[in-house]
Amino acid sequence: MKGKDATSRHEFGGGWTEEKLARIKKYLQAYTTIFSANPRARTFQTIYVDAFAGTGQRSAKKEKIKNSPVFPEWEDSQTQAFLKGSSRIALETTPSFKKFLFIEREADYAAELEKLRAAFPEKASSIQIVNKEANAFLKQWCHETDWNSTRAVVLLDPYGMQVEWALIEALANTEAIDLWILFPLGMAVNRLLTTEHPPEDAWANVLTRFFGTATWKDAFYRKDAQLRFPGAELESVTKDADYETIGQFFINRLRTVFTQVASNPLTLRNSVNVPLYLLCFAAGNSRGAPIAVKIAQDILKP
Repeated sequence: MKGKDATSRHEFGGGWTEEKLARIKKYLQAYTTIFSANPRARTFQTIYVDAFAGTGQRSAKKEKIKNSPVFPEWEDSQTQAFLKGSSRIALETTPSFKKFLFIEREADYAAELEKLRAAFPEKASSIQIVNKEANAFLKQWCHETDWNSTRAVVLLDPYGMQVEWALIEALANTEAIDLWILFPLGMAVNRLLTTEHPPEDAWANVLTRFFGTATWKDAFYRKDAQLRFPGAELESVTKDADYETIGQFFINRLRTVFTQVASNPLTLRNSVNVPLYLLCFAAGNSRGAPIAVKIAQDILKP
C-alpha cells in the first residue's frame, strides 16, 4: 500500500482482530491497576511496547500483503467498521503506563504514528516512535534497559512469521516482561508444513528461526518404513500434525524460556471457523508471574 490511503488507514484483520484487542485491553487495565495500587510496584517505570505498531489504528477492510506464509494475504472481513489499534488502546488505558514504545519498520506507517502525540498531548513526551526492524531493535533494547527499575508489557503481533526466536529469548531473559504474542497458527505455520515431506531450504529455515530449534521436524512429521522388496525398506516421511499439535509445540517452546506461560491460548478463527492465530501469553518475572498468568488465563477463556 502506498500514498495517502496507506498512511491514513492501516487495514488489518476482521472480527478476530476486535477479539484480540478486547482481551489485551482487559489485561493492560489490570496490569496498570496493580502497578498503581501496590506501593512497591509504583516505584517501577512501566512501559508498553508494540513491536509491529502499524499506524496505531486499523480498519476491518481487506488488505493484501505479499502472498507468502511469511507475509500472508489477509482475507476479506465481514465488516467495514473502524478499529482502534493496540497503540491507541494502550494510550487510553487508565491508570496509565509511564512510557510507550511503538516500533514500525514501514516509514509511512511510522510517520502516521506521530499523530498519536497530537491525539494524546498529555502523554506526548512519554511516547517513543521507532522506525526500525523490530527484532534487531528490541534485542538491543532488552540489553540496554535497566530491568532493576523497569517492567514492561510487550505485544508481538506481526503480519506473519517475522518474529525471531532470538527476540522471544531476549525478552524472556530480562525476567521483567509480560509478553502477548500472536502465533500465526493457520495463517502461516501450517501453510509451510507440506504434506508429503518436511519443507526444505528457505521455508525450513524460516520455521527453525521462528521456533528456535529444528525439532519441529520430529514434532510435526512421522517416519514410516515401507517394504519395497524382501530385505529392502524405503522410509517415507509424512505430516502428522494438526492445529492442536502445532499450537502446543509453540506453547512448550515458550515454557523453555519464560517463567510461566498461560496454558489456554485463545484460538482466533475466520468467518468459516478455520484457526488463524493463537493469542498467547507468557510472564518472565518470577515474583509477578503467578498473578499475571492467573489474570491472563481468565481473560483468555473463550
